[in-house]
Formats: sequence, C-alpha cells, structure tokens
Amino acid sequence: MTQDAKTRVFRALHERDRAFIIPNPWDVGTARLLARLGFEALATTSAGYSFSAGQPDNTASRDEMLAHAASIVSATSLPVSADLENGFADAPESVGEMLRLAAATGLAGASIEDMSREHSIYPFEHAVDRIRAAVEAVRRLPFPFVLTARAENYLVGRPDLADTIRRLQAYQDAGADVLYAPGLRTREEISAVVSSVDRPVNVVMGLQGVRLNLAELSALGVKRISVGSALSRAALGAFLRAASEMSEHGTFTFAETAANYRDLNAMFTE
Repeated sequence: MTQDAKTRVFRALHERDRAFIIPNPWDVGTARLLARLGFEALATTSAGYSFSAGQPDNTASRDEMLAHAASIVSATSLPVSADLENGFADAPESVGEMLRLAAATGLAGASIEDMSREHSIYPFEHAVDRIRAAVEAVRRLPFPFVLTARAENYLVGRPDLADTIRRLQAYQDAGADVLYAPGLRTREEISAVVSSVDRPVNVVMGLQGVRLNLAELSALGVKRISVGSALSRAALGAFLRAASEMSEHGTFTFAETAANYRDLNAMFTE
C-alpha cells in the first residue's frame, strides 16, 4: 500500500461513527504482532521506545526517533502515526521541518505536544503558532497526512480542563486534524472535551484507575483510543516480576504464563 493510500485509510478511520483502537508497539516485533491481531492502524510511543533502548522518556534524539518511526513503518502495511513529542524543537519553523522529515519515513500521521522536553507547557500563543507551522508543513505534502495536536496540561500535573479545551479549540482553528489531551480520567472530562470541538478526539487508556472500555468511549463520541506506553509497561512488568522471582526465590513459575514458543514463532514466520 502506498503512503498516499495509507494516509487516506487512516483519515477514514477517524470518520466512522465509532471509535477504533490504535495500539502502540515499541519495536518491529510488537508492531508485527499487533498487525497479526487485526488492528487497523498503529502508533509509536516515545516512552516505550526509550525504555526499550534503556533510557528515560524524552531523551531520544530527533534522528533516533525518526529511525524508530521508519522501522515501525517498514514492519507492517498498516498506517502508522508517530509520537513526535514536542517536534524536538521549540521554534515553530523547526516543528514544521520535523513534520517534513517524519512524513519522509512513510508515516500516515504524527502528533505534536504543547510542552517542552523539560515538561513545561508552552505559552498559549506560542503553542498555537507551533501547531500552525506543523499544519502548514503537512498541507504541502502530496497526501492527506493526519496531524494530531496534543494539550499536555494533565500530564504535567495541571488538570485545568478549561485551559485544555481552550488550547484544543485553538489547535482545531489552526488546522489540526485530530485533538488529544492525554491524562483525562473521567467520563465528564472526556465528554466535555469531545463536545467542545468538531474534530476527532483521541483518548489514551491504560491509565491506572481508569476503567472505561471501547464501547463506553465510543458512546461518548471518542473516535480514537491509544494506550501510550501501557503495552510496553505491561510487558516490562511481566519481565520484572519474572526476574524478581528468579532473583529472590530461585523459582521459575513465571514460565507457566509465558507466550508459547511455537505460537510466537509461527506468528513471525507466516
């Protein structure tokens, strides 16, 4: 499937009357497994990738993230959207350049955050200028690349719903295709965001204490559901529990719930 076709398929997923799940692989193997399980699109996770590389989140370089995005794109025929953090730049024109480089990897879409790599929220007007520059860059592409604009208030411990909605509305006006405020935890918060904009809204699940499912989120008007680093953290949680069992008890019962070798081998062979 060509990049143009992938971007059109990806855009069409957001136009349906129900939500879809876009899981987040962190390497080629997990991307291929998710594709085999029938998902319709994939999204990268900056945290999941960073953990797999043995480093904290928000420390990978721009070139590393572009190479990672390219590896996920090459692993599957599904549309892939990339977590580009803050665009690896503060200046709007540099964010635009990052989108051009990201699109060249074969991606169908990408997201841009409104916080710096030091976890400070950009001033409102500057944040809007950054999204506007990203929009201008992707609109020059010869295919309908899907740009997601993120409002990060909740992730930095600033649960200001009014400011979050104000920012998302401004990003919509700047031309973003999808809107996303990671960290929303209640039906009321999610409903308020969805009803305040007229673009598809992405919601992240896999947060501790949040028990909303696909049907419930779809009924709230959510169009896309991602899981961020949750899959990678689930895998690392199992790894750490197994390693701790060996280290602390000298036992190996973890193998009883491990994925079957032959099944995995077959999934990667076919």
